[in-house]
Amino acid sequence: MPTVAELPALIGQEVGVSRWFTLDQARIDAFAEVTEDRQFIHTDPKLAAQTPLGGTVAHGFLTLSLASAMSYDAVRPLDGVMMGLNYGLDRVRFLTPVPSGARVRGRFVLMSAEDKGAGRWLLKHTLTVEIEGEPKPALVAEWLAMQMVAPA
Repeated sequence: MPTVAELPALIGQEVGVSRWFTLDQARIDAFAEVTEDRQFIHTDPKLAAQTPLGGTVAHGFLTLSLASAMSYDAVRPLDGVMMGLNYGLDRVRFLTPVPSGARVRGRFVLMSAEDKGAGRWLLKHTLTVEIEGEPKPALVAEWLAMQMVAPA
């Protein structure tokens, strides 16, 4: 676990890569049900096959929703952290559709670390979600997380 003193040396560096996650049709269908986004390009393989996509694709928000799991795999919390909070996103771009059955993983680069006082550190990471075997990523996001560090 990095200490707050080590944060400046990590800025601009890749701090981790997650495991691969499979976005199969069962996961896509479950997400469609939970979010009530049942657009045919996600849920109807026959109709989706007739589009330029060539088949069903994962929802962009499904791919983005894996950010937390990817982060647990890839980003070590600060030394002494009591808890972390999702603080939001500054920018998200969905660049390449993720075909049903594809695998994705997240790469994290620490872009900034801001001391907010009282043991609170606002960390900004660039998250790039790669699609296995594809040259362009599924998405790129600037993700903010607040880590609460216990007093020393």
